[in-house]
Amino acid sequence: MAKTYAVGLLSAMAASAAISQNQYAKADGPFSFPSFSTSPSTSNASQSSSSDEPPPASSLAADNESQPKVRNDNPRTTSAGFDPEALERGVKALGKISSSPHGKKVFEVIKKKEETKKADLTAKVAEFKAMQAQAETERQRVIYDEQKKLAQHQAQTKSQMARYEDELARKRMQAENEYQRGRNQELVKLQEDSSIRQEQTRRATEEQIQAQRRQTEREKAEIERETIRVRAMAEAEGRAHEAKLSEEVNRRMLVDRANAEREKFIAAINTTFDHIGGGLKAILTDQNKLVVAVGGVTALAAGVYTTREGAKVIWGYVDRILGQPSLIRESSRGKYPWSGMFSRAMSTLRHTNKGATSQNGRGFGDVILHPTLQKRIEQLSSATANTKSHQAPFRNMLFYGPPGTGKTMAARELARKSGLDYALMTGGDVAPLGSQAVTKIHQLFDWAKKSKKGLLLFIDEADAFLCERNKTYMSEAQRSALNALLFRTGDQSKDIVLALATNRPGDLDSAVTDRIDEVLEFPLPGEDERFKLLKLYLDKYIAQSGSRKSSVLQNLFQRKQQEIEIKGLTDDITREAAAKADGFSGREIAKLMASVQAAVYGSENCVLDPSLYREVVDYKVAEHQQRRKLAASGKVSA
Repeated sequence: MAKTYAVGLLSAMAASAAISQNQYAKADGPFSFPSFSTSPSTSNASQSSSSDEPPPASSLAADNESQPKVRNDNPRTTSAGFDPEALERGVKALGKISSSPHGKKVFEVIKKKEETKKADLTAKVAEFKAMQAQAETERQRVIYDEQKKLAQHQAQTKSQMARYEDELARKRMQAENEYQRGRNQELVKLQEDSSIRQEQTRRATEEQIQAQRRQTEREKAEIERETIRVRAMAEAEGRAHEAKLSEEVNRRMLVDRANAEREKFIAAINTTFDHIGGGLKAILTDQNKLVVAVGGVTALAAGVYTTREGAKVIWGYVDRILGQPSLIRESSRGKYPWSGMFSRAMSTLRHTNKGATSQNGRGFGDVILHPTLQKRIEQLSSATANTKSHQAPFRNMLFYGPPGTGKTMAARELARKSGLDYALMTGGDVAPLGSQAVTKIHQLFDWAKKSKKGLLLFIDEADAFLCERNKTYMSEAQRSALNALLFRTGDQSKDIVLALATNRPGDLDSAVTDRIDEVLEFPLPGEDERFKLLKLYLDKYIAQSGSRKSSVLQNLFQRKQQEIEIKGLTDDITREAAAKADGFSGREIAKLMASVQAAVYGSENCVLDPSLYREVVDYKVAEHQQRRKLAASGKVSA
């Protein structure tokens, strides 16, 4: 068995040597392994190793002779290209090993060496796989770092995009706000123009109505005159007919009556002339009586004329010194210091009761304002009262906002809560005065300074004569009146609080706005304010309509006002009406409740129910919207 193994090993060694010489063995990768190939000699050797004895030499020679001869240029190789030298050395070595007593050990050593090489090869393969795993781990780490960097870059890009979008949104909102502000200013201007056109239309309509009324009165007077003439003619014809029927009787009666009247008249004339003649004769014959009569008549005439003219002069002086200026339309002070004491006391008592009522929940008197504006006015009233008590100068105010938002009523309440007198005038009364406007302005301020309490001078429609002085349509008299007011308000006053009210604050002169210390905007009432106004005017026009007490004479000569019965009108219905009345001013809400009152009086049973209330509210809301559409169309056409 050992011999057979030795022969196989020798054959393998020989084949490997031949292949290495012919350079048929190749290496792939970092390791090179010997390639084993079988050749005819190897197969022969293996076949020979299967038997214990080598084949005989005669058979070998016969085989060599039977094969064709091939030219061999290399004397050391066979014709097939195989070099037997290595095989011969292997055979010799194998023979030595076989003959050696340590042959088995040699083979075991060779076997162990092969196993050691195989183990090294396995270790190198494992090391190569570990290197591959490490390379794969490094590749995964690089991929993870790249992904992390990519995620960070994407997050940074997303954050930049978010900031950019936020900046764009902020700029867009700012642009929208600017556009909305400009739009609101345009709307305010359009509303003001519409109000002016409506006022002009109203005045033209009133003038047309007055002209038609005058024409109707003239026609009526003509008809009455014609009727009287026809009636007189008919009566004359009747009398003529009667006269014809009793002509003789009437003639005699007339003749007798005429004679009697003539005799009576002649007797009276004769008696009168006798008395006059006697008196004149006595006066003319007596010189003293003549002088006394002429002097008495002359003195009487002079006394009457002097008394009349002196009374006019004295009363004009008293009226100019103590009287109320003609520019004042309404004032808490009387026309004269001694006039209206009782009425002012009763007014103070009523205001005191109303103040107590307002403290019990009625709000700022009869004025329903936005809570912020109401709080601001109360603060101003407290500050004005403290200013008066400390003898400090007052602060002037400007009230602006749409018409009917309670500017005048708020000024009255502000004066009352501050303990001041108030006086109201309108800017439209100054222009008709012409050259007398400056004198009237000075008289107004002189009169206002005489108030012991201090006076709040409220100028409504202030833009009518306090507009910019560079206006081309402004007359010289108006400009002089404006300069006079600016002169009287140049310094802070301790006697007068100047309160201006206007719908167009932008039209005021810059010098006028420079004298303003507090500016208050009166916006249209919100839904809560409209609800409170509806409740207030519902109580004023409906609930208390028939509960007012009248005197005995009024009960005798006037019909008693019928009370209105309210059925099913809840706060929810009132709040629904307040939501529908969006855009209504306080004055329009008062007119709305007056229309409800008229509708109730026009009904059969004088009962206010939800259906009638909703009907009137819907009608007035539609009318309000129609007016706004007409105003908008008028502005667009203009």
